[in-house]
Amino acid sequence: MSENTTNGSPSSGSSHPTLGKKAEDFRSFDSAPARVHEFYRLNHVHQTRAFVQAKKRQYLALDHRRMAVWMALEYLNTLVDDSDPDTELSQIDHSLQTTEAIRRDGHPDWFQLAGLVHDLGKVLCLWGEPQWAVVGDTFPTGCAYSPKIVLAEYFNDNPDSRDPRYQTRLGVYEENCGLDNVDLSWGHDEFIYHVARPYLPEPALYMLRYHSFYAAHREGEYSYLMDDRDRETWHWVKTFNQYDLYSKDHAKPDATALRPYYEALIRKYFPAEVRF
Repeated sequence: MSENTTNGSPSSGSSHPTLGKKAEDFRSFDSAPARVHEFYRLNHVHQTRAFVQAKKRQYLALDHRRMAVWMALEYLNTLVDDSDPDTELSQIDHSLQTTEAIRRDGHPDWFQLAGLVHDLGKVLCLWGEPQWAVVGDTFPTGCAYSPKIVLAEYFNDNPDSRDPRYQTRLGVYEENCGLDNVDLSWGHDEFIYHVARPYLPEPALYMLRYHSFYAAHREGEYSYLMDDRDRETWHWVKTFNQYDLYSKDHAKPDATALRPYYEALIRKYFPAEVRF
């Protein structure tokens, strides 16, 4: 891991919406394409606590493949996220837009690298995982669903919604138990957190693990599941979200031109091949 400092609070940055939309018009799910609604219907029906725990057992040994980080990024060139109402660009385009916005605002190189790899866990689709098991907003399983989770009405058909153990405020958890002890819905966030855990500083790892947990970092829900360390570090997640969401643009970044800079940055933090 690099010795770059992680002390202090992140700046708010100067990122701003780039799609000709007001900030409040991003993540407008009422007018989202049909593919987005169908995605969340499947996601909310099938993401049970038992499903999440099974996927952790299946993937968190990181024994499926060894790949260079840039090779994994190139795979994302084939993937358009069905859960995203704000862009039709591929995931490598979105990742480069995010990290370039972070770089323009002068953030440390590990912060830039978090922007580059934050969606790298979507390589789960390489092993046949459907998008509803890989992308989209994350949420706690094993306790009551917040009505502020996107398209929460689709939880009505989730088997856990009929299990009284899972439908109280705390469910199977304890007050202030810490997010590390909570089974969030399975997807690319948790996967890339474990892939990057040996290499990046803690604030970057929080960004990776919780960047899709919009019910918490945007809506302020589930704070009672956080411990002191979560609360101390959460501001990094909120800062990162401004770049993840508002850097989206219709213009494709020039991946060929940007590659030398980011490959050098990758080499600084990651080995030549990483376990996935």
